[in-house]
Amino acid sequence: MSLLSKTLDRVKPSPTIAMTAKATELKAQGRDIITLSAGEPDFDTPDTIKAAGIKAIQEGKTRYTDPDGMLILKQAICDKFKRENDLDYAPSQVSVGTGGKQILYNALMATINPGDEVIIPTPYWVSYPDMVLLAGGVPVFAETSVATHYKLTADQLRAAITDKTKWLIFNSPSNPSGAGYNYDDLKQLTDVLLDYPNVHIMTDDMYEHLVFDDFEFVTPAQVEPRLYDRTLTCNGVSKAYAMTGWRIGYAAGPEPIIKAMRKIQSQSTSNPSSIGQWAALEALTGPQDFLETNKALFQRRRDLVVSRLNAIDGVSCPTPEGAFYVYPSIAELIGKTTPEGTKIETDEDFAVALLQDQGVAVVFGAAFGLSPNFRVSYATSDDQLVDACDRIAAFCARLS
Repeated sequence: MSLLSKTLDRVKPSPTIAMTAKATELKAQGRDIITLSAGEPDFDTPDTIKAAGIKAIQEGKTRYTDPDGMLILKQAICDKFKRENDLDYAPSQVSVGTGGKQILYNALMATINPGDEVIIPTPYWVSYPDMVLLAGGVPVFAETSVATHYKLTADQLRAAITDKTKWLIFNSPSNPSGAGYNYDDLKQLTDVLLDYPNVHIMTDDMYEHLVFDDFEFVTPAQVEPRLYDRTLTCNGVSKAYAMTGWRIGYAAGPEPIIKAMRKIQSQSTSNPSSIGQWAALEALTGPQDFLETNKALFQRRRDLVVSRLNAIDGVSCPTPEGAFYVYPSIAELIGKTTPEGTKIETDEDFAVALLQDQGVAVVFGAAFGLSPNFRVSYATSDDQLVDACDRIAAFCARLS
C-alpha cells in the first residue's frame, strides 16, 4: 500500500518555481544567469510598512489572532474596497489568508464538489488548474489568442459554460500575459454571466495597482452590481506593496462563502502571521505615493522589453496593460534547430535551450496553458533586462 495520497496524481509542481530552481542551480555552478522567471517585485517593502511590522514585534503583537484575520485589518480592507472599487462590504464578508494563493485555495476547497467545472481562461497563472483539481473539480480551459491580446471574449465565455459550471476564475491584469480588461471588455463578460445565475465569479485582482498608460482598473462586481452576490473579489498586498514574503491575501464576498473559507482555514493554517497583518494594515491605510513611483518604473521597463523583443525576428510581443510580465509568441521559431543540433519543437525546448545556451531563465508557455510562448518577468533592473534581451536575440539569431 502506497503511503502517498492518490490526490497527488492530479497535480504537478509549479513550473515557475522549477525554472527558478534550475536557474539557481546553474548560478551555484558559477554560471552567469539572468533570472526572468520569478513573479515578484525587485525592490524592498516600503519603510513605513517595514516599521509597522517591527513595531508589532516590539509591542508583543505576536500571538494568535482571529482565524481569518484581525477585525481592524478586515475593516481596513472594507474601506479599501469602498474607496478604490466602490464596493460595500462588512467585516463579516472578508477573509484574510496567508497570501492570495491560500485565499483562492480556501474558496475552491469550500465550494467545489466532485465534477464541478471551473472555467479558466488561457494563458493562466500556473496554480489555478491544480488548485481546482485538488478540490475535486474539473478545469475547463477557454483559450484566448494573441489576436485578442490574450483576453477572453464573450463568445468564448458563453461556449465554455455548461450546467456543471460553478466558477469562472478571472484575472486582470493577468499573470502571465499582463492583459488588462477595461470597463467595456469586462461589461461584455458580465452581460454573459447575467444569463447564468448558477455561475460564480472568483476574481484575482492582485495586480490592480500595476496598470499603465491611461488604463483604468475595474473589477467584475464594480462593473455589474447584479453579480455582487455571486462574486468573490480576491486581492492582497504582495505585488503592489512589494510584500510577497509577508504572505497576506484577502477576499470579500457573500457571507456564506466567507464563513466556509473561515472553517477551512481554522482547521488548516489558522490565522495568517500577526506581524504580517499589522504590516498589511499599514500598507492599506498608510502613505500610497510610492505606488505611482513604482508603476512608472514598471511601465518604463515594460516599454524597454516590448520594443527589444519585437525587434527579434520570430518573436511577437503584444504590449500588456499591466502587471510586470510580457508573453511573447515564438510560433515562427518552432521547428528550428540550434547550432548544436537541438530541434525547438516546443516552447519548453526553447526555454531550456535558452537557459543552457545564454543563461537566461524564462518560463515556457505550456506551463500557462497556451503555446508556443514564453513569459518574461521584467521585475529586475534595466541593465539586466537589456542584457537579457540581447542574449535572447543572440540565441534566436543562432537558430536555423
